[in-house]
Amino acid sequence: TVQCWGLNGNGELGDGTTANKYTPTAVSSLSGAIAVSGGVNHVCALGSGGTVKCWGFNGYGQLGDGTIVDSPVPVSVTLLSGAMAVTGGESHTCALASDGTVKCWGYNLYGQLGDGTTADRYTPTAVSSLSGAIAVAAAGDSYTCALISVGTVKCWGRNSVGQLGDGTTSNRTTPVKV
Repeated sequence: TVQCWGLNGNGELGDGTTANKYTPTAVSSLSGAIAVSGGVNHVCALGSGGTVKCWGFNGYGQLGDGTIVDSPVPVSVTLLSGAMAVTGGESHTCALASDGTVKCWGYNLYGQLGDGTTADRYTPTAVSSLSGAIAVAAAGDSYTCALISVGTVKCWGRNSVGQLGDGTTSNRTTPVKV
């Protein structure tokens, strides 16, 4: 099970309400979670069967259910199976699949979904030209990185202060090697 507490204005605690909670509260209708990751106002859980459920703010599609409707209870991410890891960025989410591909969804103004565009996506979309990933980590302010092999990292998205590690401050809509 998963328990959450704190600010809940968008239902990010997953208990079916928008009331703040000061002690741990069970997330509604969620069991079998093996990992949890949160963005600014949304949370996602990886299930033991490779499924992902998300809840909270969904203004950019970061819950991955094909809508932009907030949900105070977990909703299933559509078009995604075999997930091995999930991570939430500021207003986007990414998952690592068992085949080494990475799929992302949600806010994409800076290219943080890695699909070569800056269009928001309401369901998972494959990161362009990326395969063989062994870990994925989305970071707070609109960028994402994946570990490809020991010593090799690729990143994409916002790069205003060089956070992609490619020696520039240019935003990247597809992965670049650090």
